[in-house]
Amino acid sequence: MKHPIDNKMNTVFVHVTDLIVSAEWYSKLLGEEINTEEVQLPVWNIKIQGHTGLTLDAGRGGQKDIQPSPYPLFNFHTDDLEKALQFVREEMKVEEILEKTEFDDFSYFLIKDPDRHCIMICTG
Repeated sequence: MKHPIDNKMNTVFVHVTDLIVSAEWYSKLLGEEINTEEVQLPVWNIKIQGHTGLTLDAGRGGQKDIQPSPYPLFNFHTDDLEKALQFVREEMKVEEILEKTEFDDFSYFLIKDPDRHCIMICTG
């Protein structure tokens, strides 16, 4: 008998206070073009490669009381951590970058999005 819940991730929801600001920020982070005139409440779906989607959710009326997690709930992949780090510093102007951590087969750094959600950028 097939299990009633599939073992796959469908969509990650990121709760935001300003849908347009967050849509622009995540689109720039991921190198995606965006037409902000198309962004409409309550949600915006960011184009993600693969099966799992990323939905920014500002709630009905665009009013959410955000309680960001201090720990990353998901990550974005990079093949070159140094270039990714340079990009978020210089192009994204991300001020809060947590120190780079390296292991034998995995390395990462953490950044904060406009609502202070912790996001991991990692290899591996």
